Amino acid sequence: MEEEELANLRTQQREFEELRNAEMVEQQRLEEQERRHREEKERRMKQQREALMKEKENTAKIAARAFAQGYLADLIPSVFGNLATQGYFYDPVERDVEDGFMPWLVENVTKELEDMMSSRSLLDELLASVVARRQQEHELLEQNWGKSSQQPAAPEPQSRGSEVTSNPAPEQVPVAATESAPPVQPTVQVEDSSSPEETDAAEESEQPAE
Repeated sequence: MEEEELANLRTQQREFEELRNAEMVEQQRLEEQERRHREEKERRMKQQREALMKEKENTAKIAARAFAQGYLADLIPSVFGNLATQGYFYDPVERDVEDGFMPWLVENVTKELEDMMSSRSLLDELLASVVARRQQEHELLEQNWGKSSQQPAAPEPQSRGSEVTSNPAPEQVPVAATESAPPVQPTVQVEDSSSPEETDAAEESEQPAE
């Protein structure tokens, strides 16, 4: 009896251990399955979050691109217009003409005009000096002529009447020559054949002694 009981106990113990091992194996299998499910769930959730983030990024990029296109559509023509107005875009030939040719032309024309004005001023001064000199000479000749015409003529003897000549007559020739001479010849000098003093002395010598 004791041996049978011991054999039964050993059989029960062995069955219990086998059952316990089977339960442990099943528990491990269930734990491993749960772990795999949990990891798969986390992986799927991570993928979903990444997909949502990528979708948000794409949406933001699309919105930013649309905004940038709408903003640049008006900005680019405005910027290019401002740059063209400020002279950043220019024609090389036009810039060369404006910066190189036109200043040279203006400088040469100004110099030429200044030379012409200087020449005209010098010519005006020469003409003014010649006219003033001729006017002085003309006034001097008119004064000499007035003095000669105002002096009374002395009576001459009958025998010498045919030989008497009037002194003012020679003075008329220089006056006419002076009035008819052109005013632009500064080297022309009016010369009188006899000065007023010589004319007076000749008239006194021709008067008869009283």
